[in-house]
Amino acid sequence: MIKINLLQARKEKKKGGLKKEFIVLILSVLLLVVALGFLQWTRQKEKEDMLAEISKKREEIASYKSLTTEVEKRKEERRLLQSRVDNINALRKDKARAAKVLDELSIDKPEKVQFELLKKEGAKLGIEGVALDDETIATFMTNLRKSKLFKNVNLIVSEQVEQSKIKMRKFVLSCEIIQT
Repeated sequence: MIKINLLQARKEKKKGGLKKEFIVLILSVLLLVVALGFLQWTRQKEKEDMLAEISKKREEIASYKSLTTEVEKRKEERRLLQSRVDNINALRKDKARAAKVLDELSIDKPEKVQFELLKKEGAKLGIEGVALDDETIATFMTNLRKSKLFKNVNLIVSEQVEQSKIKMRKFVLSCEIIQT
């Protein structure tokens, strides 16, 4: 009878299978290392791109900050200019009001009254002058009270003085200018 030793063939078959498995294992590990290397490379590339984008955004922010400070400076300059324009307009209005007050005073003043001092503080007006008699001062006060430009007309002082050997009445009036 012929004896065939199959064990040897099985061992060699097993050796060949182990060799194939080892090669597959090595190839799998290599493939895994390549895949992990590729993932690492893409992550590193994304990281570099993000860092570049962050740097670009920081530069944009810095430029916007400088623009913001420039805009704030311009706004402050504009506020200053607007306040100057408002002051000029207020002065023009006050100029017109002062002319109107002087015109009204000259209209209301009797011929026998002479002004020595006009003093304006806000809406208050102080008038110092001389007149021939108390009746002339009273007429002047009545005229001022009738005017639509003055209110609260009060006589502060009325005293007799002598100028060039003529007896006259020195007076001080106060009144308020009505804002128009």
